Amino acid sequence: MIKPIVLLVPLAFLAACAPSKLAYGSVKSAMIEAGLSEPNAACMATRMTDRLSLVQLNKLKRLKGEKRSLSDYVGAVRRVGDAEALSVTASSAALCATGLAGERK
Repeated sequence: MIKPIVLLVPLAFLAACAPSKLAYGSVKSAMIEAGLSEPNAACMATRMTDRLSLVQLNKLKRLKGEKRSLSDYVGAVRRVGDAEALSVTASSAALCATGLAGERK
């Protein structure tokens, strides 16, 4: 009888965390690999993991390339064909680049 309770505690803890928040590190790393600076990747990953689904984030994690500017990265996201991902990425890029995003340190 105790075993099910012991198993439910970690599951309840994980359920309390948004799955997309758990993806923050890998999304940030993928954005850095795609050529974004660490500060922009950190800021954008925070915003994007709050606003996009895991499926959408996985599509964006596959974007790789040479050193890119923010506008190049947004263009690459446009080619993914997901309007919501494009909107979130473009607004995150603009807010992070200008320092208006609360997430940027």
